Amino acid sequence: METIEFKAIGTIHSPFKDLKGMPIQPIGAKGIRGEIHLKEEYRDGLKDLEGFSHIILIYHLHLSKGHSLKVKPFLDTKKHGIFATRAPKRPNPIGMSVVALDKIEDTTLFISNVDIVDGTPLLDIKPYIPHFDKDEDEEISIGWFEDKHQDAVHKKSDERFTD
Repeated sequence: METIEFKAIGTIHSPFKDLKGMPIQPIGAKGIRGEIHLKEEYRDGLKDLEGFSHIILIYHLHLSKGHSLKVKPFLDTKKHGIFATRAPKRPNPIGMSVVALDKIEDTTLFISNVDIVDGTPLLDIKPYIPHFDKDEDEEISIGWFEDKHQDAVHKKSDERFTD
């Protein structure tokens, strides 16, 4: 397999020092605040970002060790293929969250609705633009999540992906 390297552009900070008990999606992290400390060399990349209410964070799931092609996700009792889940034990441990951007001061971004463990390496930031991601006339199907997605509001992380 070809090796691809990424450099962290900053670090995500949150109140979650441990994976256990952490919200599993931003919908379950409403109001939870965090910060992004961007490396100084990327300061100019923040120009005009303050005009967006939400941003997409792409980050390295640095606590995930190894991968499984079939996993039992937090919202189900059955195993599913890893690519049909958002579970962290992936061939490439990359996470993604849409968070609210509260303000920017210097190279610190203040964010909320944070479902990310403290100290997570940040790989990229993109503006969230709903019109780009979904055509309003297009019907959406969410597979096995159909009768489970509402449980994400209250579901917390456990230790199933830490070993």
